[in-house]
Amino acid sequence: MDLTAALDIRWVRSQFPALAETVNGHPAVFLDGPGGTQVPERVIDAISDYLRRDNANICGAYATSRRTDAMIADARAAMADFLNCHADEIVFGPNMTTLTFAMSRAIGRDLGPGDEVLVTRLDHDANVSPWLALEEKGVTVRWAEFHQNDCTLDLADLASKINEKTKLVAVGYASNAVGTINPVKEIVRLAHAAGALAYVDAVHYGPHGLIDVAALDCDFLVCSTYKFFGPHMGVLFGKREHLQRMRPYKVRPLTEAVPQRWEWGTLNHESIAGITACVDYIVELGRRAQSHLSQARAATRRAAIVAAFEEIHRYEHRLMARMIAGLSQIPGLKIYGITDPARFEDRCPTFAVRMVDLTEGNTPLALATKLGDRGLFTWDGNYYALNLTECLDVEKTGGFLRIGLVHYNTVEEVDRLLGALREIVGAD
Repeated sequence: MDLTAALDIRWVRSQFPALAETVNGHPAVFLDGPGGTQVPERVIDAISDYLRRDNANICGAYATSRRTDAMIADARAAMADFLNCHADEIVFGPNMTTLTFAMSRAIGRDLGPGDEVLVTRLDHDANVSPWLALEEKGVTVRWAEFHQNDCTLDLADLASKINEKTKLVAVGYASNAVGTINPVKEIVRLAHAAGALAYVDAVHYGPHGLIDVAALDCDFLVCSTYKFFGPHMGVLFGKREHLQRMRPYKVRPLTEAVPQRWEWGTLNHESIAGITACVDYIVELGRRAQSHLSQARAATRRAAIVAAFEEIHRYEHRLMARMIAGLSQIPGLKIYGITDPARFEDRCPTFAVRMVDLTEGNTPLALATKLGDRGLFTWDGNYYALNLTECLDVEKTGGFLRIGLVHYNTVEEVDRLLGALREIVGAD
């Protein structure tokens, strides 16, 4: 199977300087994308160029400040195209967690005893704890369960817990631990049918699939650019009507204009410059892919983003099939989540695994350490998906070994990981 026929993997890898790293004489293999991806050279350049030429605070009556204002406006427009919304519906912040705590406080101003919020046990805690904090105001937090056999959300259970008291449903687009993609559009529909808001955590889904907030009709969606080849920043989409109506906690001199009223203090301007460069990389990927397939270039930035994710999806799913087939052949290794190839549309290429027998030093931490010494970068633990690891009874024994693929990974890297893992656990 030729995995490079559609995606120009040589060009892709040439964009990421970190991929030339070596460890103990081994070429580094970055399988830690779920914790943060590497960045293209253009992102590094954009950050350093901003600091070199334009470093200033906003709204000043001089050149560098005006250039900073224009740069931030450009970044909003880029992220608006990335998410398919309006530029004034884009809010920048330090990270998704901080943005979500800020929104939960604002939303919580209008909630109290008798009101309910629904969260899921499949989610990253950043889309759980901010809502649990509302219990201090007497809000009831209810939990949607998941099917433990394949780590998919129990949609029937979720639907049964939405009622006239539900004010908000918080759900992840994809699980950062086991890779499950949730039926977000249906969940938004269920929330709206009960008059509730829908708050979507798309942090993990961001590098793998196209996000279209207009099609989802969600009220809020949050993501982190460092998960899709950009700098360490968070981005929130909020429907304009909500950003105008709700009352943020903010300092008095800050404007009431949307979206700036939700951005408190001086933002990380250099990283915002990197956000535009990150989107530009995805746009170029899409235009190169479309040119290869049809000899036509994507006419708009959004069209190029759509084309990029079509290619990313195809390429990653081929890698995913190879990875799961190989992992399934390692004796004593358990894969959590969907493993049936017929259902791969419901998962992304993030794999949580454990050895059934931990007595031979095969804990998740031990495996991650041994792989790391071989230049294979993976994660161990719970990745803040605490309810998931507790429900599956793995939290006290180290959680999972997590292996994450993105589109700059290769079939050779998949095979290297599989070979090293088999050697470490004594399968060869």
